[in-house]
Amino acid sequence: MPRFSYIVMPALTTFRTPDDFHRILVLLKECGYDGVEINLTEPMGIDPGVLTRWLADLGLVIPSFLTGEAYNDGLCLSSPDESIRRRTVERLIGYLDMAREFQAILVVGLLQGLRSDEPDPDAAQPRIVACLGQVAAAAEEKGVEFVLEPVNHLQVGFNNSVGEVRKLVETVGSSALKPMVDTVHLNIEERSLVQPILDCGTELRHVHICESNGSTFGTGHIDFANVLKTLDDIGYDGFASVKVYRGATLEEGARSSIEYLRRLR
Repeated sequence: MPRFSYIVMPALTTFRTPDDFHRILVLLKECGYDGVEINLTEPMGIDPGVLTRWLADLGLVIPSFLTGEAYNDGLCLSSPDESIRRRTVERLIGYLDMAREFQAILVVGLLQGLRSDEPDPDAAQPRIVACLGQVAAAAEEKGVEFVLEPVNHLQVGFNNSVGEVRKLVETVGSSALKPMVDTVHLNIEERSLVQPILDCGTELRHVHICESNGSTFGTGHIDFANVLKTLDDIGYDGFASVKVYRGATLEEGARSSIEYLRRLR
């Protein structure tokens, strides 16, 4: 059975004060989560030393960092502009240091770009592969892993299915790059919620669990019991990060999700 973390969607730079984020960490600990997943930005929005101390005091960890906010800085792995791709690689390599500091992984998804960045997938794919290869080489040196998230075609232009991501991971050919799954994207892109998990097998490195409508668990039609059973079947013992991004406050989403998941155990 995986351990559960909670994704705090807003970047830390959006909080009025660092103490506001500390209160969220306290809430997640009270709810029973083991970790918190956050968005990396430059600047980060909080002193890493302070964050380390808070996490240690509460007995929480950061299993993974999201990187998609960098897309809003104009960064993109599939861009026709070589300078944009170079800066994107540099940003991700810089993020590897933060991941190593917190013994976390990086999640790459949105940074692949949209079809508006590059309409031709045949042109985009070798750029994405080349960029991820550079990041992977640095990740191997630093002893850090990162994952490529299969994001549905409405949100990302390329590698939307788990099969496409697994093929890309194989093409890059680095032990530092692994596949992950997200149930809301599985629901859109795949014929089965669980077969892609089985296909990943022991290579699966990270999981996002999210209801089909992005709201609180049980209000959509994701079969979370079957997803969790399948994770058990492949021996997955990493983190599953809960994602609630609409129809509830952060507190409502965090409390109701963990209560729902406990009832499934």
